[in-house]
Amino acid sequence: MPPKNPTKQRRELPPAAAAFTIEEFCAAHRLSPSMYFKLKAAGEGPREMHVGARRLISYEAASVWRREREVETATLPE
Repeated sequence: MPPKNPTKQRRELPPAAAAFTIEEFCAAHRLSPSMYFKLKAAGEGPREMHVGARRLISYEAASVWRREREVETATLPE
């Protein structure tokens, strides 16, 4: 059904972000930036993509990274 007042424009929500900056990734995963770079140096950081001069982490890469950490944790001896 069309809006009652066609001259009023509907406000659209902005699209959801499809990738994290490193700062956003750290905040979302409760990591300090120094811990992020420590993990990255050890080869345990998430996969990054380079877009121009920026480094981004896709939500899919973040999800894979979380799963890998869960598997590692599950196999640790108690």
